[in-house]
Amino acid sequence: MKKILALSVVLAVAPFAQAADIEAGKARAATVCAACHGANGVSVSDAIPNLAAQRSGYLEAQLKAFKEGTRKAQSATSPTAIMNAIATQLSADDIANVAAYFASQPGATGAKSAQLPNVAKTNVTFPEGYKESFTKYHTISFPATKQVRYYYANKTAVAAAKAGKPLPDGSVLFAEVYAAKLGADGKPVTGADGNFVAEKLVAYTAMARDAGWGKDIPEMLRNENWNYAVFTTDKQHRPGVNQAECLGCHKPLDNVSYTFTLKQLAEAK
Repeated sequence: MKKILALSVVLAVAPFAQAADIEAGKARAATVCAACHGANGVSVSDAIPNLAAQRSGYLEAQLKAFKEGTRKAQSATSPTAIMNAIATQLSADDIANVAAYFASQPGATGAKSAQLPNVAKTNVTFPEGYKESFTKYHTISFPATKQVRYYYANKTAVAAAKAGKPLPDGSVLFAEVYAAKLGADGKPVTGADGNFVAEKLVAYTAMARDAGWGKDIPEMLRNENWNYAVFTTDKQHRPGVNQAECLGCHKPLDNVSYTFTLKQLAEAK
């Protein structure tokens, strides 16, 4: 009898767990998650996982791991790095609500986010004549993809970086992406400068900013006025590029003008 009474007291005073708010989760997901994972959790790309119909406990645990950093990225540009950046901006209630919302979705058919046009489009155009007017300031080898990239910046970006100022509107950073030359062992050949030897141009990437370019991008993804682009070797926008992935990856870099190479840019000759 005493045990029953004790249990009754515990149940009477113990706070009930607050149920997740699916509608709040839907609203939160629409502001940023939907740009990559789809409005109802069916992703907009084969490279991005579906979240619809996943168990809410699993989704909540993963979001917490991203937020707390226990699920860490292997590189700054990996999908995990993007999720680390996004999850840190979510409250505990946001996480529970978003997880409950995606878990409630059937996942049978896809639906694009209303925000998708705002993040899929880009204002960045190919900078014709960049080799004559831009400064080549850095080179990075990427072992995972067996690529090497050469980085260029326009005068506006270089001047600001050298002056120790944030990169202003009008700044353009640009990269040539090459497949590395491979040796007989299948490994990239390293040149005298310590970087991979470039063999074949495979793409161009760019980030640029101008007034108003960030106004239609959700706050959780917005990088001030920065926009991003990937160009094919014939200087056309690569089809199917979702700018949300670039925005999410660069989001944590607000203290270095949203760029990974600000230090090298400031040291450009």
